[in-house]
Amino acid sequence: MKYILMLLFGSFVSNAQITTEQLNLMPWPQNIKLSKGTFALSKNFKVNITGNPNPRVFLGATNFVRRLDGRTGLFLEQSFLTKVNESPEAELQINCVRNGKIEINEDESYQLIITSNKISINAPNDLGALHGLETLLQLLQNNNTSFYFPVVEISDSPRFTWRGLMIDAARHFQPVDVIKRNLDAMASMKMNVFHWHLADDQGWRIQLKNHPKLTELSSDGYFYTQDEIKNIVKYADERGILVVPEIDVPGHASALLTAYPEIGSKVGEGKITYEVQRNSGIFNATLDPTNPKTYEILSSIFDEVCPLFPGGYFHIGGDENNGKEWNANPEIQQFKKDNNLANNHDLQTYFNMKLIPMLKKHNKKLMGWEEIMTENMSKDAIIHAWRGTNEGQEAGGALIKAAKSGYNTVLSNGYYIDLMLGLESHYLNDPLPKKIILSPEEKARVLGGEAAMWSELVTPLNIDSRIWPRTAAIAERLWSNAEVNDMNSLRKRLKTISFRLEELGITHIRNKEVILRNISNNQDTRALNDFSNLCEPLKNYKRNGGGKKYRMHSPLTLFADACNSDASEALDFNLAVNAYLADKSKENKVLVTDFFKKWIAMNSDLIALSANAPLVQPLLPLSKSLSDVSEQLFLLMDKKQKVNQVLLEDLLEKCNTRSPADVELAVYGSLKNLSQ
Repeated sequence: MKYILMLLFGSFVSNAQITTEQLNLMPWPQNIKLSKGTFALSKNFKVNITGNPNPRVFLGATNFVRRLDGRTGLFLEQSFLTKVNESPEAELQINCVRNGKIEINEDESYQLIITSNKISINAPNDLGALHGLETLLQLLQNNNTSFYFPVVEISDSPRFTWRGLMIDAARHFQPVDVIKRNLDAMASMKMNVFHWHLADDQGWRIQLKNHPKLTELSSDGYFYTQDEIKNIVKYADERGILVVPEIDVPGHASALLTAYPEIGSKVGEGKITYEVQRNSGIFNATLDPTNPKTYEILSSIFDEVCPLFPGGYFHIGGDENNGKEWNANPEIQQFKKDNNLANNHDLQTYFNMKLIPMLKKHNKKLMGWEEIMTENMSKDAIIHAWRGTNEGQEAGGALIKAAKSGYNTVLSNGYYIDLMLGLESHYLNDPLPKKIILSPEEKARVLGGEAAMWSELVTPLNIDSRIWPRTAAIAERLWSNAEVNDMNSLRKRLKTISFRLEELGITHIRNKEVILRNISNNQDTRALNDFSNLCEPLKNYKRNGGGKKYRMHSPLTLFADACNSDASEALDFNLAVNAYLADKSKENKVLVTDFFKKWIAMNSDLIALSANAPLVQPLLPLSKSLSDVSEQLFLLMDKKQKVNQVLLEDLLEKCNTRSPADVELAVYGSLKNLSQ
């Protein structure tokens, strides 16, 4: 009888009507229509491809089958897909009309139809088909005995054509496996542009056979060989991702000028030299735009770099040139007068315009950070808007100015994930906010956006936790309808998506424990983990103000590196406090005071842990402050003892002072609300 009931329950669950709220899709599709019924999976499930696609779809479909098999454990019989129409009887039919091109403004739409006995993905090309496969995998459901897909019809396409992620491999080198696993994650979130920052003051990361000095003198031995670059470009292409290289000029040039000081702008007696920088920040090293040899060397560099990247775009940086070397160089100042260049902006435009034909020779369009946008800059350039209030600018102002001025433009302001800002700040940051009025032509020039992962404070150990899962929210903002903006829905779906990213090889979850074990000296990490779920790394540039505390060789294996931007238990506590302040019922009070009891015990555990773990010591002042406040607020809420308000406020301020551990308590605001 018990066995029969279990079978009946399993049948009921598998045939129950799935609601859209139960789906963990990301990015959310443009149109979705759920119906009753399910498609049941079995080991006989197969995929067939028809049409005239690029071969990348065979690898994509094979990877889909392997991932589906790994998730279900069904031992699917299909092995590798290698050609068109090799399994006409297959339950999943993929039809691609033509070969997709890895370029901006390519059609990436798809239609996914699931019935009770058949699944079809129809797309104009293989890029849309790959997106459809990702959506299908996210639709997978299960009961206690089986796996299935809901009956559904989805038609989908991206809102913006440029949905990118920039990884800075110059400050801290990121090995090939780091790049590849992030390309896999990007593809799963339907992102299509990988912007690869390959040269800066802290390192030159591209092997150039015609310029071996660059890696010999300016890479510390950490660089990508040309074969590795070709391999990564191919890997990205197979996932529908365009690779855009960046060599930052004329500023941010310390590494380049370490190898070629003769094209620098510095003046002085004797031999002029430069050196690779070990700190982060803005440095003076700048190319000399008046020296013909500058353009000879750059042209030669571009001639070797451009063929490695078949895409149509090349990013030349162009940001943060402080002009100090130009201002101090009499020959450069005379050149400005002779050529009627009023200021350094005009001089940099002169420099940038010299680069356009070098890149056009290789069918590349020039792209640069917003500083390249001047009155005389070519309208063929793409403006990358990045500055905001941190830089004393209007947030995203350059994007609107660029669109109105006739430039194609991409937004990164608001998507700087290295600043460790919370999920909401990125998710609600729209490239086309409603308050901005643009004509249809101007709107079309806003290509999309790009998450920016600057690597001053990241290594291969912690970089994934700084990129994911927040970048999935940015991916949704750039793909989905602007009206898809509910934070509760996002957080709910992101929990599952985060696990799926780990399944792809992203280390944002597993490497946290690696760091905590190091801090605990291989002791029990539970108290550390609990505290990390209340703390967030200092935001914006507070952790490394002026670039002086952390150098390029400093440890990034500390407590702040284990903490994330959206402390999970802090979110739960904030919800509990809001509920209590709205209704001071016994149940709501217990929800809050249980946190206090936990934190008081946690502090004792951390003190005990620190006896044989020196790296725990910097955490103790903040943990003690939290424990002390918890004791006072517990008494206040329990009304068993009168609380000294002055003492309480003093303890609260200790919770809000800079911690030696470079973190802040994400529960501070709610603690303060309770104290009032």
